[in-house]
Amino acid sequence: MNTFGKKFCITTFGESHGKALGCIVDGVPAGLVIDEVFIQSELDRRKPGKSKLETARKEDDKVEILSGTFQGVSTGTPIMMVIFNGNQKSRDYDNVKDLFRPGHADFTYFHKYGIRDYRGGGRSSARETAARVAGGAIAKLMLKEIGITIQSGLSEVDGIKATKYDFNHAKKSLLYALDSSVEKAQEEAILSAKKNHDSVGGVVLTVAKGVPIGLGEPLYYKLDAILAEAMMGINACKAVEIGDGVASTSLKGSQNNDGITPYGFTSNHAGGILGGISNGDDVIVKSHFKPTPSIFQPQDTINTHNEAMKFELKGRHDPCVAIRGSIVCEAMMALVLADMTLLNMGKKMEHLQKIYQK
Repeated sequence: MNTFGKKFCITTFGESHGKALGCIVDGVPAGLVIDEVFIQSELDRRKPGKSKLETARKEDDKVEILSGTFQGVSTGTPIMMVIFNGNQKSRDYDNVKDLFRPGHADFTYFHKYGIRDYRGGGRSSARETAARVAGGAIAKLMLKEIGITIQSGLSEVDGIKATKYDFNHAKKSLLYALDSSVEKAQEEAILSAKKNHDSVGGVVLTVAKGVPIGLGEPLYYKLDAILAEAMMGINACKAVEIGDGVASTSLKGSQNNDGITPYGFTSNHAGGILGGISNGDDVIVKSHFKPTPSIFQPQDTINTHNEAMKFELKGRHDPCVAIRGSIVCEAMMALVLADMTLLNMGKKMEHLQKIYQK
């Protein structure tokens, strides 16, 4: 499936080494101011080649809006955006066209479809996430109008964990580090792996503030369940935690429960979600990314004829995908919350009466 969402929907298209990639965003209410400068700034945060910590592939990632707007505002019709590829080096992949790269989707795509685009992974490439960031920027613009904001940063790299979370610092950091006291160590871990033709994993913390009570559709479209689905749908994401997540399994109920007062909750172990519905507190999600599978070391694999062989990868790759993955996490959080806000509008008669009663 290439479409995500029920009311606020995004459909992405394109491949890593194709002519272009992009998305169609459907369900955007008419009258939303479409800030193209903001949309481009989001893509600039995710685009490759900004520092030595990322892939050397440089793309402008200039977005063009082809439909769905008029005089700077949304018309209520589908918004189509396209990003043209400009720096493909498809020849770097000639040596893998008949074999499967360990850790990649090559093996499963080939066996599922009987054909695969071997140039950078084609549709399975993380380059597709540029389209999600473009769509997520539209969602952020809508959410901003109702007071919801989203921020993210790296809380862990190669096992080096942040002990404090400073989102303002993350905005200025080359690796979107949340803790300046461990940022240098995290950076050195990434550069060391790169020097040794290897890679490292990381954890992204994403937080949404201003989320109202009531978002989430039990039982089978719960807010936490769809957030987990959205994050797990990002390339290289292998685990998702809501609130305290795994840590809550070692707590007692008396420790894990969030006390309720007339002024709000006394803690937020639940990550802002109870029973699959937002409780008005911050929504907190941690997304765990595996080490980039594209490493420049000899590896064992097989070819399309099931013959054992060794190969060495070429090309340009991120030594830690979690860095740019943090921007994608924000986009997916925004897409989920935008969808949930629209779904929630018809849940009470008073909502309908406000719109339709004369």
